[in-house]
Amino acid sequence: MMVGFWISAGAMMVMVAVVLLQALRQAKDLGPAGLEDLAIYRDQLAEVDRDLSRGVIPADEAGRLRIEVQRRMLEADRAPMQVVTSRPVSLAWGASLIVLALVASGVLYLSLGVPGYPDLPIAGRLADAEAEYMNRPHQDDIEAKAGPFTAPVDVDKTALDLIAKLRAAVASHQDDLQGQTLLAQNEAKLGNYAGARKAQAQVIRLKGDAATPQDYSALGELMVYAANGLVTPEAEAAFADAVRRDPKDGSARFYLGLMAAQVGRPDRTFALWKPLLDEGPEDAAWIAPIRARLQDVADAAGIAYTAPSAATGKGPSAGDMANAAQMTPEDRQKMIEGMVGGLEARLMADGGAIEDWTKLINALGVLKASDRAMAAYAKAQKDFAGHPGELSALQAAAVQAGIAP
Repeated sequence: MMVGFWISAGAMMVMVAVVLLQALRQAKDLGPAGLEDLAIYRDQLAEVDRDLSRGVIPADEAGRLRIEVQRRMLEADRAPMQVVTSRPVSLAWGASLIVLALVASGVLYLSLGVPGYPDLPIAGRLADAEAEYMNRPHQDDIEAKAGPFTAPVDVDKTALDLIAKLRAAVASHQDDLQGQTLLAQNEAKLGNYAGARKAQAQVIRLKGDAATPQDYSALGELMVYAANGLVTPEAEAAFADAVRRDPKDGSARFYLGLMAAQVGRPDRTFALWKPLLDEGPEDAAWIAPIRARLQDVADAAGIAYTAPSAATGKGPSAGDMANAAQMTPEDRQKMIEGMVGGLEARLMADGGAIEDWTKLINALGVLKASDRAMAAYAKAQKDFAGHPGELSALQAAAVQAGIAP
């Protein structure tokens, strides 16, 4: 395929060069502009003499015509002198310029073009996006592939005993709303997101019509975590339920935008995320990841957009730090998890720089989210396969996070 492309491209370059060289040769062979006119005027003078000799025109008319033709000859005779002072470049020099231009065009294509990459008409891209959307793996399949949950080695044994008792109690009392709620919360803290999302589904079942939009958003988010950052069809359905109950639900709108980005529809992502960024509030968990990615999303969608100054979104201000200091430990932990979750969602969906991956792995290690850290480590290793320097940095971060020897 590539050989055929380069043969065709080379043939076209040769044909262009031949055409330009032929034009240059013809331009060089032409005399000064005006010589053709002089030849015509000489023929006109001869014609006047013939008409006079045949008696077609009188002598005074022949004299007037000669004067007019001779005047035009004098004007035409002056024109070539002006052109001669700026004759065309030599054939060799012109050929060199043509070859240089063709070589430069080839180098430019190698730098900006993508040899072998097919055309991407909008209809084809939309069809590919639709196929990717329809072929997403389902929640149960992803969780089954991941295998049974194993608790992190650094979890306190007493905590493991307590959650084991909670599981047993809930298993024997499936309709205990408080028990299912506690189980969902504690499984999530442990990092067992598959177990947490199953308990959260039971919470929604037991609440029935009283289930809140936040209940559905929480279910969808737990599914995303259990699926290593992928918004599965089941998670999408949960977020859609949240938005139907509350069109302003920020978490659900963020993840629906993330799903659109994952299937190749950045235009829909922009339509969901831009209003979220405008609405705020600045401390919402989705603001930081949206601010970090919205410009790339707009560029991918072909939308004319310039991200606002990131000065207010680069990190916590002095006021933010002061407010954080006044938070309860639970609120502070929630804020930290929201910031880490935003970074995690972005990297697991679209990848990123090695610095971002090492930061994420270290942060998840501090949060004792070993399963999430291992999932991030595995994806980063895949993204940077064949890059020893980056792999070494990832290994160091994984060791620091306690998920690698």
